[in-house]
Amino acid sequence: MTNNQKTSDALEIAYKHLFEGKPEKIAELEKMRSDDEVARKIYELRSSAGLTQRQLAKLVGTTASVICRLEDADYEGHSLSMLNRIARALDQKVEINFVPLVKRLVCA
Repeated sequence: MTNNQKTSDALEIAYKHLFEGKPEKIAELEKMRSDDEVARKIYELRSSAGLTQRQLAKLVGTTASVICRLEDADYEGHSLSMLNRIARALDQKVEINFVPLVKRLVCA
């Protein structure tokens, strides 16, 4: 499908070039956003609690290297069990929110 409309919006141009009509690329982007969001939230919670990775690991019953991996946006091994352990250690709870992909991509 060719769109002859011109735009100077860099994000729109990038979206059309990289993602429009490519559902597999959109799914990949969404996965990366999700992994990044989990990593950032763990880091922000730990930092706001004033804890090092080693200190949080001790509270959770794991190693600092596990916490380090969880705070890495490229890590793909997040488990709900581990997220719940981290949440409890930081006096938090995990909430899961399902959002339609189209809405999420527009809002992100």
